[in-house]
Amino acid sequence: MKISVTDQAGELHELEGLEGWRVMEVIRDWGLNIKAECGGALSCATCHVYVDDDWLGAVGAPSDEEEDMLDSVGDVKSNSRLSCQILCSDDLDGLKLTLAPSAAKDA
Repeated sequence: MKISVTDQAGELHELEGLEGWRVMEVIRDWGLNIKAECGGALSCATCHVYVDDDWLGAVGAPSDEEEDMLDSVGDVKSNSRLSCQILCSDDLDGLKLTLAPSAAKDA
């Protein structure tokens, strides 16, 4: 599956993802600018992304726990998600995301 990720500098990256992997893992393993400090344990918000409006329905709504984590960042938007909570699947082939400024390694 393919994921289109726009980084904090506005550069577009086409990434190859694997079924069942967390989107955060794909972004991190391709070397993009994402902290992902907790490794997917839902105990931080350092893998914060903005989901393209066309994909919001496909990724679904965040859980209450995810919303609590998102409340800890200042750049949250209505399309904010934690990329560790989105699992790669054929249904998400072509997913479009933008890395939030708060997810940058130097943020």
